[in-house]
Amino acid sequence: MTPGKVYLVGAGPGDPKLITVYGLECIQKADVIAYDRLVNPALLEHAKEGAELIYCGKSPGKHHLIQEQIHELLVQKALEGKTVTRLKGGDPCVFGRGAEEAEVLVEHGIDYEIVPGITAGIAAPAYAGIPVTHREFASSFAIVTGHGREEKGQDHLNWQALANGIDTIAFYMSVGNLEYISQKLMDNGKCSTTPVAVIEWGTTKQQRTITGTLETIYDLVTQEKFHNPSMVLVGEVVQLREKIKWFEKQTILAGDKK
Repeated sequence: MTPGKVYLVGAGPGDPKLITVYGLECIQKADVIAYDRLVNPALLEHAKEGAELIYCGKSPGKHHLIQEQIHELLVQKALEGKTVTRLKGGDPCVFGRGAEEAEVLVEHGIDYEIVPGITAGIAAPAYAGIPVTHREFASSFAIVTGHGREEKGQDHLNWQALANGIDTIAFYMSVGNLEYISQKLMDNGKCSTTPVAVIEWGTTKQQRTITGTLETIYDLVTQEKFHNPSMVLVGEVVQLREKIKWFEKQTILAGDKK
């Protein structure tokens, strides 16, 4: 039997309209769709009749399938001659382990494509009215994992470079580690009054945004009970939110019309 093909597809940040045209085509033609927790269920409605839908979701401390099982699943289904779409939130190669899955497919001689998606580090701030770059405020932008800690041997970040060399920093998977992140940036020279935004469920109807500073944001997020999935954005661009925020205003107006 001739092996099938695997498409490693970015589903975008939450709003189902933000998937790419090619990503949608990959959903429509798939025999098997292996999808993650943060994929909007509305996207699965585009699957063809008879397609096999397999949940591969992961949440902190709870994995429906571990990564090795996902690898085995992709290989198995492709070797059965099926077209497989591996549907991931955001972009498959931005903290999505897409490269690891591609490596496994190469090792088994399985054809594949990587289909980029819009990542939350850009999309969530945009929906909150925060540009990650701006001529007056930010000419550099970094995407950073935010869950590592020194005491767990997981923190490999160059905090001095982040604090002093990057204008806008987007931290993924970080709301539970916010106090540590804020302190590390301040300890390495970032001003305590640097603006910070936390965006929960960005680009969805459940989106909430809170702003503060490196010194105050942890207490604010704790008081308002923000949880994952949330993006943390650090930088002077955050101060533009009050002027150009649009999505939450639009959502409120839509609610009023009802």
